[in-house]
Amino acid sequence: MAPQISQKPSDLKQPAMTSQSQGVHQLLQAEKRAKDKLEEAKKRKGKRLKQAKEEAMAEIDQYRMQRDKEFRLKQSKIMGSQSSLSEEIEEQTRGQIKELNGSYNKYVENVMNQLLSVVCDVKPEIHMNYRIVD
Repeated sequence: MAPQISQKPSDLKQPAMTSQSQGVHQLLQAEKRAKDKLEEAKKRKGKRLKQAKEEAMAEIDQYRMQRDKEFRLKQSKIMGSQSSLSEEIEEQTRGQIKELNGSYNKYVENVMNQLLSVVCDVKPEIHMNYRIVD
């Protein structure tokens, strides 16, 4: 009779279970590493987005200052030409006022004499529509 080797079914499954357990353990570790890398990538992406936003704001501020400077330059050119236009209009107005004052001084005496003669030189006459009622 051959010696019997007693092997229980659980003894046969032990090496296979250990191998499966190690495989699962390795998968869990790999998953954890992947998750950590993903979190790190998200953090880097967030930092980069924040940095890009700050850079964009700096560019916007610089562009705004440049456009504001250009605007002020154009405004000063236009205002300068407007002030020269207003000076020209004021000069024309002064010339017209001088001309009107000269005309007034020239004709004031004549007009006053005509006005006074009409008001003061009354010639009493009977109106043509007046009827004597008997």
